[in-house]
Amino acid sequence: MTPSDLSTLTERLLAAAKSAGADAADTIAVQGTSVSVDVRAGALEQAERSESIDIGLRVFVGRKQANVSASDISDRTIEEMAMRAVAMAGEAPDDPNAGLADPDQLTNGWDIEALELSDPSPEPAAEALQDDALAAEAAGMAVKGVSQVQQASAGYGARDVWLAASNGFSGGYRRTDRGLSCVAIAGTGTDMERDYSGDSRIFQSDLRSAEEIGTEAGNRTVERMGARKPPTGTYPVLFDERISSTLIGHLLVAANGSSVARGSSWLREKLGQQVLPDGLNLVEDPHRPRTSGTRPFDAEGLATQRRVIVEDGVLTGWTLDLATGRKLGMASTGNAARGTSAPPSPSNWNVTLDAGTATRDDLIRDMGTGLLVTSMIGSTINPNTGDYSRGAAGMWVENGEIAYPVNECTIAGNLADMLRAIVPANDARAHLSRVVPSLLVPGMTLAGN
Repeated sequence: MTPSDLSTLTERLLAAAKSAGADAADTIAVQGTSVSVDVRAGALEQAERSESIDIGLRVFVGRKQANVSASDISDRTIEEMAMRAVAMAGEAPDDPNAGLADPDQLTNGWDIEALELSDPSPEPAAEALQDDALAAEAAGMAVKGVSQVQQASAGYGARDVWLAASNGFSGGYRRTDRGLSCVAIAGTGTDMERDYSGDSRIFQSDLRSAEEIGTEAGNRTVERMGARKPPTGTYPVLFDERISSTLIGHLLVAANGSSVARGSSWLREKLGQQVLPDGLNLVEDPHRPRTSGTRPFDAEGLATQRRVIVEDGVLTGWTLDLATGRKLGMASTGNAARGTSAPPSPSNWNVTLDAGTATRDDLIRDMGTGLLVTSMIGSTINPNTGDYSRGAAGMWVENGEIAYPVNECTIAGNLADMLRAIVPANDARAHLSRVVPSLLVPGMTLAGN
């Protein structure tokens, strides 16, 4: 279906909702294509291609709402969806915060071309994807010490999205993505280690080469050989750029209006207070070209806009959609996101944490003795207090130099204290949706030997 077809489809859904007795409604239609290829031991292991179309309808009966979804777009299905949604809404409790945006809140203009959300080049052939995956596998196997490549995968996806509402909003866009990954294994038995590398971009031309990805996966894996537990104690911990965005992710979850409205956020009393070191800013920019978190508008038809979430270390506001904003007595920040099967909820777009002046090597040198974390497993985060505990693996640092690989340890602390003390490096990858450099936390509890 073309974008105009999706627009017509959403109008059919709105008309059905009105005929079924809804006072107001909004709808989303998503059409997608995906192709994926997995190779192993120099041969094709699996190839898949799928095409789908999904629709979602939310209706309002007074202040009551209900959401239904389907993957069939026949007139009969759409009519039954609308009738079922209105019946469900009639049985739902009143929600004083539910409702569409006022017409004067809606955005009425955006430049899709400037955002570069879609690669205009043709969908890659399955053979081309297989060639890339095989090249990544071969590069991984060429690294001395690699015993096997568990899997090398290449994929492509394209999605057309259209949203419309009875308040007059109607808009859509197309998004593509292209990915390549490789997982390498070294050693055998209890001495086996595994690591990976990969890349995902909107434009095929931006994707890193298969050889680079495979070689990096192999090198990372071999570096982990001979891992042991680190000593137990309190040490500085450096979160590698690969996983440092998880720390900022915890801050974003706590600053989400849904968490705050439920009272389950360790940041709930910290609006206008220091949450990061002086001088650090955390900026959201939903209009960065060629970036996965870019949006021309949010799921409620409001304009997306650049905003400073943390300014000079101070938390400036919550991430809100219309409903959570109303509940907290604030305006939406234009951060509503939704799929077909649920109503909108607040979500962050692209975020960037200020870089520091030091390189990662500088921070390793300055930390003296401590842990460089390159991967984590499991998670125990108390959303009310910010208490933090995760399994970790990486490299032990002694006298400012990497000494040996480590695994099977736990790092623990409190997010409020950890984030307030972070020291950023300057190694963030600018194309990611979350641009976060390696982050040094001066002191955390390590449980090892």
